[in-house]
Amino acid sequence: MENKVKIARTQVNLTQQQLAEKIGVTRQTISLIEKGKYNPTLKLCLDICYAVNRTLDEVFWVERENS
Repeated sequence: MENKVKIARTQVNLTQQQLAEKIGVTRQTISLIEKGKYNPTLKLCLDICYAVNRTLDEVFWVERENS
């Protein structure tokens, strides 16, 4: 899943470990989300957004490709 978690996280000067501790997951989970290899639940998406002070759209919105 494409996202902007890494950008948002670094803008608020958080490491993967710090973000993980803030929202109650492992650093590995944050790493996988940032790489697009883990599809987080809506609750986890919201927790990430609250932690980095961004909206869901700012962090997770992906434009639909025209087919």
